[in-house]
Amino acid sequence: MSTLSPGLRPPPVRPPVPAAPEPRAARLRLSPADRDVLWLYLLTRISLWITAHFARWLFPAQSGVRETAPVLAPFQHWDANHYLHIARDGYFPAGAGPWTSGWDNREAFFPGYPFLLRAVHTVVPDWTAAGLLISLAAGAVAVLALARIARAYLPEEGAGHRTVVLFLLSPCAVFLAAGYTEALFLAFALPAWLAAMKHRWALAAALTTLGTAVRVSGLFLAAAIGLLFLLSVRAGGGSRAWRSAGWTLLPALPPAAYSWYLHAHTGDWMAWKHAQERGWYRTFHTPWEAWANTWTGAFGGTQSTGYAFMFQAELAAMLVGLALVALLVRRRRWPEAVYVALSLWALGTSYWYTSVPRATLLWWPLWIGLAALSLRRPWFRTVYLCVAAPVTTLVALTFLTGRWAG
Repeated sequence: MSTLSPGLRPPPVRPPVPAAPEPRAARLRLSPADRDVLWLYLLTRISLWITAHFARWLFPAQSGVRETAPVLAPFQHWDANHYLHIARDGYFPAGAGPWTSGWDNREAFFPGYPFLLRAVHTVVPDWTAAGLLISLAAGAVAVLALARIARAYLPEEGAGHRTVVLFLLSPCAVFLAAGYTEALFLAFALPAWLAAMKHRWALAAALTTLGTAVRVSGLFLAAAIGLLFLLSVRAGGGSRAWRSAGWTLLPALPPAAYSWYLHAHTGDWMAWKHAQERGWYRTFHTPWEAWANTWTGAFGGTQSTGYAFMFQAELAAMLVGLALVALLVRRRRWPEAVYVALSLWALGTSYWYTSVPRATLLWWPLWIGLAALSLRRPWFRTVYLCVAAPVTTLVALTFLTGRWAG
């Protein structure tokens, strides 16, 4: 669902060089550029909340109703409910589990977000409000880190601001505000990448470890940072740099601990993966089979128009991802290419594609590359906004009115 021009070129290869240590206070201080990014972020949140408010008046779940849904009802859909149930009741309440009829396959979701949701709920009584607060704070951290990464990659003035604009107006940006894991994952992943660029391997590993507690995508990030570490050593890190090699293994601990926990309750080390297969058709299929099945859902007349549109969006997002990987490989941005390629492999080897458009939010090289293109070719920004604005609004309304799944 994202727009990728054939003329896109990722940022020039500029191997990260460890910066001189700076005082902690300086690292935490917000620059004027940072404050501009935060203002932009706040304004887009307000815009989205206004959209949600009017959506519950204009697009009620049933026709003819005379009372609007609760204020937070537009955000109480799908995965947000799964996380709420885990945070409130645990993974296996009252002995229920995969052996129970009608089981919701909640073990498919990693525990990082539900644990944090439960903690915030002790202060914020409403579960949905607690989830929105997490996403609001995490999104602010994520856009700050994204802007700083963009400024490190691109020499043009305003690169960070431009990257954040394109990111926050991307088609699936509504999921950054909902009670989903995208914002929280990026709040760990982007600072981790920023730390790795500065060769602060221990910090990068610690942040990536938090990311792997939230999403399996954290393992893809760990692989990319591991490759970045190897490339930095090869480029002249010396034997002293190898002392930090052990940190690259740290992110494997949360998935391993979660697998151990699930095995203790179900006897299945891969219970989270099998739950995804049962609930979301994530059984392994070859990439061409997955493409063919998704194409049939999109254009074969086998689905209602709503579902067909979703499958079309999945195909478009997959093409964007493949083009992005090809361009990153061409420019020898190997770590970034590994990160996106692993994501595409995980999403592109199911029965059919699921959640690929949402995954574009996690591909920060895409947004930096699009920003680079728009800075060098001003007309592209206008084209992007003219295409993205209606699509982003449509996706937001589809989600907020409970129609996202078709």
